[in-house]
Amino acid sequence: MRRLSFALAGFAALLIPFSLVGQGPPDFRSPRDEAVQTLQALIRLDTSNPPGNETKVAQFLKTILDKEGIPSEIVALEPSRGNLIARIKGNGRKQPLLLMAHTDVVGVERDKWTLDPFEGGIKGGYVYGRGARDDKSEVAAMLQVFLMIHRQNLPRDRDIIFLAESGEEGNPNVGMDFVVEKHWPKIESEFALNEGGSIHLRDGKVRYVAVGAAQKALARVRLVARGVSGHGSVPRMDNAIGHMAAAVAKLTDYQPPMRLNETTRMFFQRLTTISPPAEAFLYTHLEDPAVGTMVQETLRRSKNRAQVTYNSMLRTSITPTIIQGGFRNNVIPAEAEATFDIRALPDENINVFLSELRRVIDDPAVELIPLPRYRPISPPASLTSEMFHALEKAQSLVFPGSITIPIMGTGSNDSAQLLAKGVQAYGVGPPGTDEDSEGSHGNDERVSIEGLGKFIEFIYRAVVDVAAAR
Repeated sequence: MRRLSFALAGFAALLIPFSLVGQGPPDFRSPRDEAVQTLQALIRLDTSNPPGNETKVAQFLKTILDKEGIPSEIVALEPSRGNLIARIKGNGRKQPLLLMAHTDVVGVERDKWTLDPFEGGIKGGYVYGRGARDDKSEVAAMLQVFLMIHRQNLPRDRDIIFLAESGEEGNPNVGMDFVVEKHWPKIESEFALNEGGSIHLRDGKVRYVAVGAAQKALARVRLVARGVSGHGSVPRMDNAIGHMAAAVAKLTDYQPPMRLNETTRMFFQRLTTISPPAEAFLYTHLEDPAVGTMVQETLRRSKNRAQVTYNSMLRTSITPTIIQGGFRNNVIPAEAEATFDIRALPDENINVFLSELRRVIDDPAVELIPLPRYRPISPPASLTSEMFHALEKAQSLVFPGSITIPIMGTGSNDSAQLLAKGVQAYGVGPPGTDEDSEGSHGNDERVSIEGLGKFIEFIYRAVVDVAAAR
């Protein structure tokens, strides 16, 4: 019996990642501080898109990797919009793991910031700056985990690839599209970690870790209403602005049917377990024949930012974003236009859906024109994969007392191109609250220094779990 016990103990040890045997996980304070310095340097490189100029960041990252002795290369469709790719080799027993983040950022309203958006200043335990959350904190964190594993010389069953791509904020043709189409063997992988998740804080405590497992697809349309021009003093029933206003009102009021998928079903099931009774009732009765419609309308009309987001996760969403018409206050224009931002569920048939919108508008004077789509409609990632379970395990170790919740992003990112190619891509993100001032694309964008350290530990543990030799 004793020999059997020793044999079982030895077998169990083989199942533990090599890095966690004996030495244990590293002290994450020094990596956190190094990542903060990297993040500050990245923020100081202005890569506002347009024009992007992401090659500046790619060259900065390459300098770091060169000093570490890690081969890397910059590939670019346009010279100023480079993408950096690096790889540390494993033994090849398993397919590679891709760590990725984009290097471009959106523009700023400088006069609305309390700190210089391109200085990377620190105040109150936060790093401030454009890209502090979207997405240069992820660039710094993914790079830091990549460096840590390289420096520790951990035996690996997988290659680990680091990708810093350009053009995510609207120009994936120079970034992810270009890399996938022209350099696919360099990033081909079984799993990927990218933006698209979050570590949700409430009252200073981690409530849940959201892992992006699916995303909606962008499918914008333009409406054009046509009428007869004339003098503003003579009202006309064929006024293009009147027709457009009616069409906008109809689509704004229209609520497409709800449809849960594997990701959103598990999302609401797990969210229920940590929600107050009144909120839990909403999430458990979405499909109830008696009260489901009322529950969905409650989410739709809620003043709670999170619940409005939940409503968007339930269905293909339609949002008017631009409306134009007229050029003088005494002239009836011949045309008026409106743009709608449509975010489609992963299984949506876009052509059928657009036909339904035309039926809702029901006006021959208004034409609905699909706009070009620059990301594919992609399937969700698996919720039973080795990577998803590793993220759940890492959450339980780094954020005990919280839970892991899979989410479907209401927007889209560069994981779409990977999911369409069969890569199981998951979204992760640093800790944050629901406050707009702390969110991506907002003024005074910022990330917690302590939170960034915890985020690095979370990613590190998950990566080691799936990549280290056993």
